Amino acid sequence: MTTKMTKRQFLQSIGAAAGVAAVYRSMNALGLVGANTAQAATLDLSPGSGGGKSVVILGAGISGLVAAYELSKADYDCTILEATNRAGGRNLTARGGDIIREEDSRQWVGFDPEEHLYANLGPARLPHHHTTILGYCKEFGVDLEVFTNDNRAAFFHNLEGFDGKPVVARQVMTDTRGYLAELLAKAVHRTALDDVLAGEDKERLLDLLRSYGDLDVADDLYTGSDRGGYQGEQVHAGLAPGEVNDPLDFSQLLSSDFWEYKLHFSQFLDQNPTLLQPVGGMDAIVDAFEERLEHLTRYRSIVKEIRKTADGVRIVYRRRRRRGLSILDADFAICTIPAPVLKDISNDFSADTQAAIESIEFSNAVKIGFQARRRFWEEDHGIYGVISWTDQDITQIWYPPYGYQRAKGIIMGAYIWDDEPGLRYAAMSPAERLQTAIAEGEALHPGYEAEIEAGVSRAWAKVRFQRGGWPTSYQAPARLREPDGAIYFAGDQLSALPGWQEGAALAAHAAVRAINERVTATA
Repeated sequence: MTTKMTKRQFLQSIGAAAGVAAVYRSMNALGLVGANTAQAATLDLSPGSGGGKSVVILGAGISGLVAAYELSKADYDCTILEATNRAGGRNLTARGGDIIREEDSRQWVGFDPEEHLYANLGPARLPHHHTTILGYCKEFGVDLEVFTNDNRAAFFHNLEGFDGKPVVARQVMTDTRGYLAELLAKAVHRTALDDVLAGEDKERLLDLLRSYGDLDVADDLYTGSDRGGYQGEQVHAGLAPGEVNDPLDFSQLLSSDFWEYKLHFSQFLDQNPTLLQPVGGMDAIVDAFEERLEHLTRYRSIVKEIRKTADGVRIVYRRRRRRGLSILDADFAICTIPAPVLKDISNDFSADTQAAIESIEFSNAVKIGFQARRRFWEEDHGIYGVISWTDQDITQIWYPPYGYQRAKGIIMGAYIWDDEPGLRYAAMSPAERLQTAIAEGEALHPGYEAEIEAGVSRAWAKVRFQRGGWPTSYQAPARLREPDGAIYFAGDQLSALPGWQEGAALAAHAAVRAINERVTATA
């Protein structure tokens, strides 16, 4: 019996195999998303085109900040309502002395007060082709540095493979390439490819494979390569020639999960070098927007009702530490509130709009940052930035691509996005999360616990006004790309780039553009 795959399942399978960019191209080919909703890198509204029309923006995350900035430049009267005491939404950088709150816990960040000791508990990378958010960095003078996303000195780890010991990425990658090149060379020698290759092309392919896989030119076999390093944890030969590592067992490589996507992780378009980050923390982007928009923002303003009126919209909200409810009427609203929160706010949306909001599911993402007393990843393993992988719940360990060779550093001891491990960690107390992540980190770094001085965690599903990390589907509901009366919707949940600040900015641009077209058409 053949089971028919839905479009959503099809797109999710592409996302798992090839990343967000492949999904977006597939959506374009299927006609599921218009180019105008997710492509523009700039937004230039005519000065004064807003004519003083009022817009209330719900949420001061990246999407809300972008919308307010662009509208205010065009003479719209903007007000941002933000439920918390800070802007940025999921853009959150933790530093020493900060308080990190979740629904049932409160964590004090015990990092030392040095400028390089911080943890990006939300977004941490800016791909070089995310031109919208990079454009704002350039416009605002936010200094950027390279984010090292791929490093051959980091580790791959499977509990059941290679005796449960981590193996160095350079050897995994080198040996996998060598074995594949050898197999293809054998196929050429056995004339298995004669129907597609002939004469000179066969010799050229063999030359390519010898170079690509570092094969023994005498017999086209792979017997190891100095590209994978030398024995005794020696990376290079040194004064003496040294002995090249024996190749990893091919059968164990095949039975590991390394090849499923970890080996080619940096080949996904949204993970390609060069990636960037703001110097000093991702919240530098938020700070730059906030500097320009703080006078428009009402913090600790919790939206209780979203209503349509004959002339526009009415927002009923409660200001924390104040009695009673406040009312704000406006010509338009842009709602960036995450769907898991928005679905429970009283409203008079159409049934189709409400159903679309309720259809959006968010990931159970968790991040854990540790301050280490010394930069043992650099001193002991020569790891300068990037990611080690494990099949344990913590999924990844990130090494900071900044503050090199300082005395201390912040290591990301877990980055979890799959639901089951995310839910397991979210159910723990903050102290239990730290201890569990340390125990799992021991498998990659023996003596790990002794290196850790302080830690902080963020389970995004337990954050009151977020309730999740990012939308799990790459296909946003089409209904929400259209207004419901004078209410427009934005946020990365409306883009084909869920979880990326670029998606949030592009969705804001789409909403701003639509409002401006509506206003200028009736002017």
